[in-house]
Amino acid sequence: MEGSQQPGGSDPPQGAASHPTIERRKSRTLSVLKSIKPKVNDEGQSSGAGGSSKGILHRRPTLGPRKKEKHIKIAESNLQRPKPFTNASSIYMGSYGPSPSTSRPRSMRSIQSPKSPRSPRPSAMATPRHSLSAMGTNAVHLEELDHLLRDLNVHLETYGIQETRDGFFDAPFFKPPKTDKEELMRNARNTLPASFRKKHPLSVSHFLPKQWHELKSVARRLMTTRAGIKLTKSFLGFFIPYILCLIPVVGNWVGRYRYIMVLSALFNHPGRTIGAQIDGAFLTIMGTCTGLGWGALALYVSDSTRVAESGYGGVLAAFLIIFMGFVAALRSYFIRIYQFVVPAGIAAIFCCLAETGRNVTWEKLLAFGIPWALGQAISLVVCLVIAPDGGSRQIALALFDAFRVMQEGLTLPRTENQRIHRQLSWTFVNLSQAYRDLALDISFTRFAPSDIADVRNAMQAVVRSLLSLKTETSLFDSDNDNNQRGNNPSNGDVVVDIEEPRPRQASTGTIEEQAVILVTKTLAGPTSQLLTDMRDGIDCCNAVLLGMSGYRRYIGPPPEVSSDVVGSLVHLRKAKIKFDKVHEELINDEAFPATFSNYPDVVELFLFVNPVRQTADSLEALLVLVMKMQQSQKKWRVYLPHYPFHKSLQRTNAQVRHDRGGMTTGLFFRSQRELNALMVGAQKSTFQPLPRNKTEESAASSIQESDDGEEEVIINNETSSPKKTFRYKLWKVLHRAQGFEMRYALKVAIVVSMLSVPAWLEQSREWYNDYQSWWAVIVVWIMVHPRTGGNIQDLFTRSFCAILGAIWGGVAHAARNGNPVVVAVFAAIYMIPMVYRYTQSSHTRSGLVGCLSFIIVSLDLQAQGNRLSNINIAWTLGVAFIVGVISAILVSWLLWPFVARHELRKSLSSMIYYSALIYRGVVAQYIYYEDGDEPTKEDITRSEMLEGRLREAFVRMRHLLALTRHEIRLREPFNPLPYSALIESCEAFFENLVEVRQFSLYFHPNFMSQNEAVSNELLPYRRDAVASILMTLYILAGALRGKRRVPRYLPSAMVARKRLLDRMEELEMEHLEEERNKDGNDEHGEAPGKKTNQGQGKHKAEESGMRFAQVYQFAYSKGLTQCVEDLEQLQKYTKAICGEVGFDPDDFAEVEHKYEEERNK
Repeated sequence: MEGSQQPGGSDPPQGAASHPTIERRKSRTLSVLKSIKPKVNDEGQSSGAGGSSKGILHRRPTLGPRKKEKHIKIAESNLQRPKPFTNASSIYMGSYGPSPSTSRPRSMRSIQSPKSPRSPRPSAMATPRHSLSAMGTNAVHLEELDHLLRDLNVHLETYGIQETRDGFFDAPFFKPPKTDKEELMRNARNTLPASFRKKHPLSVSHFLPKQWHELKSVARRLMTTRAGIKLTKSFLGFFIPYILCLIPVVGNWVGRYRYIMVLSALFNHPGRTIGAQIDGAFLTIMGTCTGLGWGALALYVSDSTRVAESGYGGVLAAFLIIFMGFVAALRSYFIRIYQFVVPAGIAAIFCCLAETGRNVTWEKLLAFGIPWALGQAISLVVCLVIAPDGGSRQIALALFDAFRVMQEGLTLPRTENQRIHRQLSWTFVNLSQAYRDLALDISFTRFAPSDIADVRNAMQAVVRSLLSLKTETSLFDSDNDNNQRGNNPSNGDVVVDIEEPRPRQASTGTIEEQAVILVTKTLAGPTSQLLTDMRDGIDCCNAVLLGMSGYRRYIGPPPEVSSDVVGSLVHLRKAKIKFDKVHEELINDEAFPATFSNYPDVVELFLFVNPVRQTADSLEALLVLVMKMQQSQKKWRVYLPHYPFHKSLQRTNAQVRHDRGGMTTGLFFRSQRELNALMVGAQKSTFQPLPRNKTEESAASSIQESDDGEEEVIINNETSSPKKTFRYKLWKVLHRAQGFEMRYALKVAIVVSMLSVPAWLEQSREWYNDYQSWWAVIVVWIMVHPRTGGNIQDLFTRSFCAILGAIWGGVAHAARNGNPVVVAVFAAIYMIPMVYRYTQSSHTRSGLVGCLSFIIVSLDLQAQGNRLSNINIAWTLGVAFIVGVISAILVSWLLWPFVARHELRKSLSSMIYYSALIYRGVVAQYIYYEDGDEPTKEDITRSEMLEGRLREAFVRMRHLLALTRHEIRLREPFNPLPYSALIESCEAFFENLVEVRQFSLYFHPNFMSQNEAVSNELLPYRRDAVASILMTLYILAGALRGKRRVPRYLPSAMVARKRLLDRMEELEMEHLEEERNKDGNDEHGEAPGKKTNQGQGKHKAEESGMRFAQVYQFAYSKGLTQCVEDLEQLQKYTKAICGEVGFDPDDFAEVEHKYEEERNK
C-alpha cells in the first residue's frame, strides 16, 4: 500500500504513443542536488507547507478613497526550529505528516499536544535517485485527517516491542469522540436522492395539487413527445377489437367470452418494438395453448370414470394447484417467459373454474382460444402498420442521454458534483440495459448488435474516465494570489508585516507560487483547447449515431451540429499532440522545480490535467469506432436475437419490465444476484498457518488446491470433490427450494385454492358460474408479484380503479340500453387515460385492473342480454375484482412480505462486505504482489467489470431507498437520512478504492522490495493497517445484517496506518543514510570523467519516471487517506442505524448523577 517507486519506473500512459524521454542537463541536476543540504535550519528549500516568508494581516477592504496604509513591523524572534521535512522523508508519507495547524506558528507545529498524536521524527534529506515522496503533501493530507486524530489520546510508542502472532494482528482501540447527532443528520440531508425533494406520496394535503401537476405534465408529454404515438398505438390495439365485439354479428360469432379477444390485445398491446411484439405474440399463444392443454387434461380426467366424476372438484383442484404452483415458480425464476406463464395460468384457471359441473362443456376451450389468437393478430397488425419501431428508438434515446450527460461531465471546473456524478453512474448502467434490450429481440435497424456492444464499451470507458476527473481546479483562474496582494488596502486598514530572518535562498512559498503560475500559464490554454475539442467530438458522435438511427430530427441534436467525425478526430489528435509537447516543455523548463512534489498546489494541477488527457484517449477510441461505423454505411436489415440464451432467461425487454410491475425491486434484486455471483470467487479463502519448520513447510508446499477452490475430501476411502457427491446435489436442490421463488409459488397455490373452492361445491357452483366470480382468481394471478405485493396506497388505488371500471362499464351499458355507439364513446373517454396508466406510467397494475374491470363488465353486459340483471352483473363482477386485488396484496403482506427498509439494510450490509473484499483484493493484487505476479490485462478488465456491477448496485439501492417513502410504519416514521448517508459513504469508499487501483498501475510502492529483512520488519505494520480496516468493515456489515448494535470500540485504522508510516519513515532514513555513505565512497574511488559518461541515459529515464510517480503518488496517497475518513463516516452512520453498545466510566457517572438528582427530587 505504501512505499516509493524505484528510479526508472514506468510512465503513465498519456496517449497512444509513448512519452519521449525527458532530458535534463547534468548541470541542472547537480545544482538541484547541491541545494539540498542534510542540515538546514533556515527557510531555504524546505518542503513544509508554509506560506510566504512575509505574512500580511488586513481587514476586508471597503469602498472609498485609498490612502497609504499604516505598517507595523514586528521582528520575529529566532526560535529553535526543528529540522524541516524534505521530499523523501518516508516511503509513503503522502497521507500523514506534521500537523499543519493554522492556529499555531510554524515554529510550534511540531510540538506534540496532549490531544494529538506524536509527530514523526524528521528524516534525512533525500535525492531524486531514491525519493519520490513529497513531504510537502504530507501536511496537506494530514489536514484532512487531523480532525479525526485530534480527539484521540493516542500513544504510538511501542518501546521496541513487535508482535507477529502468525499473521494475526492486535487491533488498536481508542475512545471514540462524541458525535453531534444533529450535525450528522444535517450532513446526511444533502445525500438524499432527488425523489425525496418531492412531496411525500402519502401526504393528504398535497394529494390534489400533485394530481393536477401530474395531469399537466402528462398532457405536455403526450403532445410534445412520441409518448402520444405510443399511446395511440396502445389504445388502437384495444379499441379495434373492442369495436368488433360491440358489433352484434361479430360478437355473437366470437361467443359469450368475447372480451377475451380484447384482453389478449391489451395484454400484448402494440405500444412496443416490432421484435418485442413478435416475441410477445409467440409466447402468449404458446402459453395459452399450454394452459388450455393442461385444463383439457384436467377436464378429461375428471370425467373419465364415475368415481372421478363424483369427485370432479377434487380432481380439478389438484390439477389447478399443481399447475399454478409450477407456472408461479417459472414466473419467479425466469422473467423472460413472463408472457408465457401469465396466459398459461389464465387459461388453466378458465378451464378448471368456468362452467364447471359433472358434464364437461368442451366448447369453452375454443371460446377462449380463438378470441385470444384474434386479439394477438390485431395487436401485431397495429404494431406493424402504425409508426413501426424496429428497435432503434430506444437505443437512440439511451445514446442521446448518455452524450448529454458526458457533455455535462466535461464542464470543468464545476462546483456541483453530486448530481452529475450520479447521472454518470446511471448512464453507465443505462447503456448496458439499452444494448441488452436491442440484442434480446428481433430488430430492424442499421445498428448491428455487435457494433452497439462496441459503442457501449467505448462510451463506458469514457464515462469511467469522467468519473475519475477532478472537478475543481485553479488552472483556469485569471487572477492569482500575487495580483490580489498587489491591491492597496482601503483607508484605515492596518497592515501587520512580520519580518522573518532572511533566508539564503528564495522562500518556499515564493517558489511554489512561481511554479503554480508557470504551470497555469503553460497548461491552461492546451487543456482548455483539449476540453473544447472533446466536447465537439462528443457532439459529433451524437450527431452521427442519432443520424444512423433515423431519429435525429425527433430527438436531436439540431441540424447545425456537425457530423464530420474525421475532422473532429483530427482536431482532437492535434490538441493531444500540442498538449503533450507543452507538457514535455514544462517538465524540461529550467524554471520548473525538479522536486515539485514539495508543492501540493502544483501536484493538484497535474492531477487535474493528467486525467483529462487520459479521458481524451478514451474519447479518441470512441471517435475511431464511430468513424468506422459511419464509413461502413450499413443498410436497414433484420437482426435476429443476439443475446446468449441462458442469460436471456433472466432478462426481458423494457416494455415487459414495465408492464409486469415492480420494476424497481426487480432490477434491484437482479443486480444483487449478479453481484453475488461475481463475488463468490473473492469470498473463497482458507486460513493456512505459517510453517514453523522445514517439515511443515514441505508439507504445506505439497498441498495443491484446484483452480476452482474445491478441496478434495475422503468419503468411504475414496477421494472425491464435495460438489460432485449426490448428497451435495440434493442439498443444493433443497436449499434452492427455500428461496423466494418457491415461497411465491406456495403463496399463489394457497390463495388460488382458497378462492376456487366455491366453483366445486354444489351449493355455490351455480352463482359462481353465472356471475363469473372466478375472475377474482384470475385477478389474483395477474396482480400478485414475485417480489413486491404493494403498499397501503396501492391497495386503495387498485381497489378504486376496479370499482371505477365496473361502475363506468355499467353506466355505459345503461346510458342507451347497450347502444354500441354510446358504449364505444364511454370506452374511449375512460380507456385513454387508463391505457396510459397501464402502458406508460409507474402505476402499472392499478391501470391494468381498471382496464380489466371496465372491459369485462361492459362486454359481459352486451353478451348476457336480459338473462340477468345488469346491476347484479356489474356489482358482482366489481366485487370479484376487489376481492382479487385485496387477496393479492394481503397474501403478499402476511406471507414473507417485502419490506423495502429491511432489504435496504441487508443490501447495505452486503455492499460494505463487498467493499471489504474489494479492498482486500486491491491490496493483494495491485499493491502487495510478488515479482512476476503483476496485474495482467485480464485482471484489470475483471476489476472494471466488477466495479461496473457495484456502480449499478449503488444506483439500484438509491431507487430502493425511494420506495421506503411509500411504506407505512406503525412504530415511528422511517428516517431515511442515515441510510442515504451510509450509501453515500460506502460509494465514496468504493470510488476511492477505484482511484487507488488506477493510480497503483502508475505508481507501485515497491520500496526495498528486494530487502527481505526490511519486508519482514514492515509486515506486522502493514498487516495491522490492512486488517484494522477489514475488521471494521466486517463488524459493520455483520451489525447491519443481523440488526445488532455496533461495538463502541472499533479498531482504529488511522492509528494503525500512522504506526506503519512512522516505521517506514525510520527505515527509509536508515536506507538513505546507507546510500549516501555508499555514494560518498564511490565518488572517492571513481574518476569524474568516467562517472559523467556512464549511465546518463539511465538517469534521464529514472528522472522521467520519478516525476510522473510523484504526481500519482500524491493521488494514491489522497485516495487512501479518504478511505480512512470514509471508514469513520461508515462507523457513525451504521451506529445511527443499528445503535451502539458499550459504556465508558464517564457515561456511567452521568447516568448515576441523573439518577441521584431524580432520587433527591
